[in-house]
Amino acid sequence: MNMGPDTNQTAGRYRHTVERLREYSRRYGRDADSIRLIAVSKRHPAEEVAGLARLGHRDFAENFLQEAVEKINLVADLLSPDHTADRTKWHFIGHIQSRKCKLISQYFDWVHTIDSLKVAQKLNRYRENHPPLNVLVQLNLQHEATKSGVTAERVSELSKCFLSLPNLKFRGLMILPKIESDFERQRAVFRECRETLERLNAEGHELDQLSMGMTADLEAAIAEGATQVRIGTAIFGPRPN
Repeated sequence: MNMGPDTNQTAGRYRHTVERLREYSRRYGRDADSIRLIAVSKRHPAEEVAGLARLGHRDFAENFLQEAVEKINLVADLLSPDHTADRTKWHFIGHIQSRKCKLISQYFDWVHTIDSLKVAQKLNRYRENHPPLNVLVQLNLQHEATKSGVTAERVSELSKCFLSLPNLKFRGLMILPKIESDFERQRAVFRECRETLERLNAEGHELDQLSMGMTADLEAAIAEGATQVRIGTAIFGPRPN
């Protein structure tokens, strides 16, 4: 099948990213199969997503709900002759507005950015009659005013709420740290995220997912135990205007 010039370039970048993930996994004694590569497809066309899905990739992420809903439907249409659309998993990684919880709960398999009890309760309400929604709590360990997320001090309190929300499956933590070029500083914030997860497990949770690491800090994230990495530019190239 001719995937077209843009999709061919995407496929090449994707294969290179998979090799980077495997190389870093070997370097830090990790099992590459234990790390979920999530292709962040925001602003990129459905045809590129479908092209990667035909190569066998399954996990895609979107930040903006309206764009995501349209793309999810388009990708399903593009893949339907191949019977692969049902195996595609969609992750929501944008800020959650409570008025959008209904659509998020219906269209996504994973939500990475829960940061309040109100949002969790609404997602739970709208997820009835569906399999439990996999959810992560977003941390804001560096107290950035421009980013969502809860502090390390508040995460225990929020985490307890999932015990009473049967339609949500609390899986772990997500972090979007400050841009940092120093490798050891990158590792430090990811280490704190991992240690926060370990503390929650010591409190009685059974969490197994750390969503951390993007194109520029992939190695540091893998070194510190990431189980999901969110890669956009390295796979799809620069975002279209």
